[in-house]
Amino acid sequence: MSQGLVDFLAGSQGDREIRVWLKSSAYTSRLLLGEAGEPWRSAAEYLAYFSQAHGLLRPDVAVVEVGELYDSWLARHPELQVELGAKRKATFPLRKLLEPIAPREVLAEVLGAVVAHLRGQVPLVLAMPSPRAWLYRANLLAGRDDICLESGDIEDAAMYVADLLRSVSQLPIAGLLFEEDIPDCALGPVDVELYRPVLNVAHHYRWSVAIRLGSEPLQAWPNEDDVQAIIGAPALLEGGSCAIGVDVGAALWSEENLLPLGEKQFYFVEVPRSHQPEQVLEHLARLRV
Repeated sequence: MSQGLVDFLAGSQGDREIRVWLKSSAYTSRLLLGEAGEPWRSAAEYLAYFSQAHGLLRPDVAVVEVGELYDSWLARHPELQVELGAKRKATFPLRKLLEPIAPREVLAEVLGAVVAHLRGQVPLVLAMPSPRAWLYRANLLAGRDDICLESGDIEDAAMYVADLLRSVSQLPIAGLLFEEDIPDCALGPVDVELYRPVLNVAHHYRWSVAIRLGSEPLQAWPNEDDVQAIIGAPALLEGGSCAIGVDVGAALWSEENLLPLGEKQFYFVEVPRSHQPEQVLEHLARLRV
């Protein structure tokens, strides 16, 4: 069993500590594969891309973007997108999206290759939209513009995501990152308790859980047994006792002064897709001094 992400988070008793968590797939895929390039057709293609990207930025956390795998799969199987809107039930599009076996097999093969490449040097995290965000996006893909999500719908979405994660439970994953951001949409405060099915799966497999907030705050701070890190803009992070990822992307790329990290805090930065390598490396160096 691998170490959990919590063993590397700020304030832990581990020997290594996460200082900078990067979200960089948009940038590295454009840089290494070109504007239209994508690495998800096979484990071999993904590993070739991943190893270059990891060597380029040397992140403290190795992240595999599960949502991007499904975006790629949907783009290469347009017939599935047609099927997403076959039923009006709000949960149907996400259930249909996550149902096929083939992308799960690709994910398992990719993760196996990445694990062998990393050899435990940094924690491996699976990043994906939160159950609520993924449910909303799946409804958009189904062509719906009158989306209304009830609490029960979000709980069902969490069950579908939990079922997906069980398919890779045999691999040494350190943690999960659920991202809440939904562009041009305000769904209200994030109720983490609605994610109970996936939180239970994470607890069972001893995977740490991190949640990256969008523009909406938490409805209530979750128990540290359920969620080990919250990531977001500084204004959204008051009042919690778990590890905190301070999203400093806006300040970093605009060359503003950065506030020093507090206790149990780390920096979180999303690398813009269009930035140039010299610019990226120069700015990231500011976070590692």
